[in-house]
Amino acid sequence: MPTRLPLALLLLLLLLLAVAGAAHGGRGISSSSSSSGGGLLLLPAGSSEGAGGAGATTVLRLPSAREEEDPPPEAACEMTYGFLPCTDTAPGNLFLVLAYGFLMFKAATYLSAGSEVLLQILGPGIVGGLFLPILGALPDAMLILVSGLSGTKEVAQSQVLIGMGLLSGSTVMLLTLLWGSCVVVGKCDLSENSTATDSQDTKGFSLFGSGVSTDVQTSYAARIMAISVLPFIIVQIPQSFKLHSGRRLTVLLGLIVAALLVLAYCLYQIFQPWIQRRRLEYAGLKHVMSGLLRHAQMHVFGRLLHEDGTPNIPVIEKLFHKIDLDNDGKLERGELQAFIIGVKFEDVDLDSNLAVDQVMADFDRSHNFVIEKGEFIDGILRWLQEAKRSVVTSGSYSKKFMQDFHTRTRDEHNLLLGKDDNDGEAIENPTWTSFKAILLLLLGTAMAAAFADPLVDAVHNFSNATNIPSFFISFIAMPLATNSSEAVSAITFASRKKQRTLSLTFSEVYGGVTMNNTLCLAVFLGLVYVRGLTWDFSSEVLVIFLVCTIMGLFTSFRTNFPLWTCFVAYLLYPLSLVIVYVLDFKFGWS
Repeated sequence: MPTRLPLALLLLLLLLLAVAGAAHGGRGISSSSSSSGGGLLLLPAGSSEGAGGAGATTVLRLPSAREEEDPPPEAACEMTYGFLPCTDTAPGNLFLVLAYGFLMFKAATYLSAGSEVLLQILGPGIVGGLFLPILGALPDAMLILVSGLSGTKEVAQSQVLIGMGLLSGSTVMLLTLLWGSCVVVGKCDLSENSTATDSQDTKGFSLFGSGVSTDVQTSYAARIMAISVLPFIIVQIPQSFKLHSGRRLTVLLGLIVAALLVLAYCLYQIFQPWIQRRRLEYAGLKHVMSGLLRHAQMHVFGRLLHEDGTPNIPVIEKLFHKIDLDNDGKLERGELQAFIIGVKFEDVDLDSNLAVDQVMADFDRSHNFVIEKGEFIDGILRWLQEAKRSVVTSGSYSKKFMQDFHTRTRDEHNLLLGKDDNDGEAIENPTWTSFKAILLLLLGTAMAAAFADPLVDAVHNFSNATNIPSFFISFIAMPLATNSSEAVSAITFASRKKQRTLSLTFSEVYGGVTMNNTLCLAVFLGLVYVRGLTWDFSSEVLVIFLVCTIMGLFTSFRTNFPLWTCFVAYLLYPLSLVIVYVLDFKFGWS
């Protein structure tokens, strides 16, 4: 996925430029630059023509020499909080959008990291069911909230379009670009019954011969996601039947239904915790990996990694020969089990037979029931890369790096087995771990709250400076800031090419969309109701409904997805932009 992100970003920017030219003068442009027809009329300073009234032509006055020397005070931009920088130029606002977007990305990253640490300490239950889903949707909800809080009612009505763009853009991106990318990077060979074979990818990009498989619980998560569009349907009833009364009432009713769905979804996770427990399933796989790496680091001559973090191939070869008791160049099941039994897994009651099965399944790519030297080296290299991604260190990868990774995976494994870690026995220094989790959550929340408003202002100002409707900017660019960390994590899990990790990945995608359709929509509807704003987002609601319904039905009743299915998801993204453009700027749905 990391190699695909720049290409995807480039394609998105090209698409944005195309839409900008087509949608010039459309919805989302400020009142000072929008018009019902015509282009720009240049008039000399002091000319009375077009200076007032409601003319159909937008006037761009050429400043006089006096005005150039002493520009009017109202022309200056307003700094957010009185000290954050601002600008009136398009390049300057583009820079601010990128800068504040990066800060929102870091806020989402801190919230995600803090949530994972807190989940290790307290487990699923109340924290995993109520607290963490809300934290995951916090950056989007914060941006939606501030988009309509500041300024007059007219300003709020203009800026709230940014919030709707983010809401619909996040949902569409998760179910199209991210879903399709997970299929591409997670694809394996499909057997005769169309089921993907774990870790076997020999058919290349065969549209019908390769694909992914998930478990049945993942399809249940997709059905929950499809049901979550109900509040959109309710709030859209007056527009659908051209009713002139009852619009404010339906907004309130949609708000109540969305809030109840958030509560029901969280309670469901509390009392039926398979959804959030699936976030910890991969910990069992990683625990065997971390234990073997740590043992090898401590008992094999030399470190597995050099000081600069690169793998030490000769040491890995020594480890292979140490396990290969009969020196035949192959590791049989008995040799591998003997080695695993000799590894100290501390307080974890590990099933050695299950551990051998996991290692054999991960290493034996030729499926000849033995692990050859090349397969062993490749497998250890994959494990080391996984360990690097899981543990962030500031220095070289040393013995402490292995110890940190082993401690973390051991704690995750204890949670997966249902052991109570609240007594602090399974977590070293639980006080510091709790403090770290709370600090990350507070930092992420503070950053999201602080930079949401300037990001919305920068997007609005960039829209005014370029005449690109703010909806398209927020639809394309802002989801990249708030969902990038989740996207990279999802692609990383999908790349392991296992049914269990792929099921986890797609469950997380469906869960993210569910929270968008319930929690984030509840915030949006609350904003519309309290400030008395107009609900005129028919095209956006239609896009969300179509994408969620198509992908929901497509994924609710099947568990096998050949590679060709990724194109169904990918094509829905540009189709969504085209639908909004045609309905708003050609048929005037706004």
